[in-house]
Amino acid sequence: MRVAFLNPQGNFDPEDTYWTKHPDFGGQLVYVKELAIAMASMGVKADIITRRIEDAEWPEFSREVDGYPGIDNLRIVRAEFGGKQFLRKEFLWPHLSEYVEKILQFYDQEKTRPNFITTHYGDGGIAGAMMAKTTGIPYSFTAHSLGAQKMEKLRANKKSFSELDKEYNFTARIRAEGVSMKYSAVNFVSTSMERFEQYGHRLYEEYINVNDDDKFCVAPPGVNTDVFHSETMPEDDLVEDRIGKLFARFSSRQRVSLPMIVSSSRLDKKKNHVSLLRAYMSSKYLKDNVNLIIVTSGVSDPYSRTHDALQPEREVLNNLVDIVRRSNLKDRVLFADIRNQKELASLYRLAARRNSVFCLTALYEPFGLAPLEAMACGLPAVVTKNGGPSESLKDSNNEYGVLVDPTDVDDIKDGLLSLLGPERRDRLLEMRALGERRVLSRYTWQATAEKYLGEIEKKLCKEFEEPVIPEWFFGKGKLLELNIE
Repeated sequence: MRVAFLNPQGNFDPEDTYWTKHPDFGGQLVYVKELAIAMASMGVKADIITRRIEDAEWPEFSREVDGYPGIDNLRIVRAEFGGKQFLRKEFLWPHLSEYVEKILQFYDQEKTRPNFITTHYGDGGIAGAMMAKTTGIPYSFTAHSLGAQKMEKLRANKKSFSELDKEYNFTARIRAEGVSMKYSAVNFVSTSMERFEQYGHRLYEEYINVNDDDKFCVAPPGVNTDVFHSETMPEDDLVEDRIGKLFARFSSRQRVSLPMIVSSSRLDKKKNHVSLLRAYMSSKYLKDNVNLIIVTSGVSDPYSRTHDALQPEREVLNNLVDIVRRSNLKDRVLFADIRNQKELASLYRLAARRNSVFCLTALYEPFGLAPLEAMACGLPAVVTKNGGPSESLKDSNNEYGVLVDPTDVDDIKDGLLSLLGPERRDRLLEMRALGERRVLSRYTWQATAEKYLGEIEKKLCKEFEEPVIPEWFFGKGKLLELNIE
């Protein structure tokens, strides 16, 4: 079986260049890569089809066909569309019909076609609908995030929508998402909450019935257990040495062995690092007995080199640094330059050995893979209750982590103290064991791939309605206006 993964935005290369450092190179690229690798390991021929770029500033993406060393059955195929320069994802919409044409030309030259197409994000979704219309090949849609929710976070209304639409192209995005979910063979979601809350938004009600079980499959993303695990690795010593030097420079050797609160997520206002910092500051016990470690990828000294961070991360980092300075907490709130997943896993293992916790206080987390990666390394998690973690860290009456209200500083503090407070070590060790078992039994990429392939097998023997696609996506006519309240 051959499965094509349509992901026109961002890009893929053997070195995972720009991941976490550019807003177009977000979590869906990790998802697509790991899922494709897992499928390839099961004998599926997998093609990740993205965009070819001939730009001196983006040399990694110039080859038409690429791959990952040591991974059989998996190709990175780059279709040339929308010119040669890098384009932000918001500007790809008018060029997606050309993307589809180039994909079909590629397969025609090979005299082959995929048996099934998985599509990712709204731009990949509408491209899959175009391919289905032309070829009859069924496709799945995985949104990763939906435009209607982003509009709400930006507080879009009739007055502000026009300017926001120029920046984010919401009209095209939401129409594309609607068509994608309507004509897909199945919509893969990470949680049932995503199905009912995100797909159930009023802007999609003309396209999808969220109560139609045949249209949805919950397939949580997985943890890369080759990287994130609790077994000691050679690079652990290097990270421990780096953390030791960090304490020697900014703190003291006396504090280096204390438990940690590890915060590792993109420096984005939505990740709400400030509330975590304020919760930590509000507890004398935590300040005296625990260190707060904030991961800064690529910034080794935020006190003198915040310009190393890109906007808007720089603004968030500057704010955190300012609070730490004014509160005289430089010796107990430290910024650690952790640059890749292996180093991050080593930091988690180091923290676990010191009876520490991972903390994520995002205002909303669609799924929440980062806490699961930490849990796989033996680090218990204190995580936002808003979004996917409310399902991954809780099942019926069983709890596998601590859920907190990210808007309530006292609740965050209490959540941290429930594992790190006086005489709470037994509870912390219990949560460590429960969390690690939870990840290994349910949240691996192998499990995700099995979910996908099981659903794909069921859909291959069915016939589906031919997609009706707005002419605007073929360079004609206008899109219907969105009903903005």
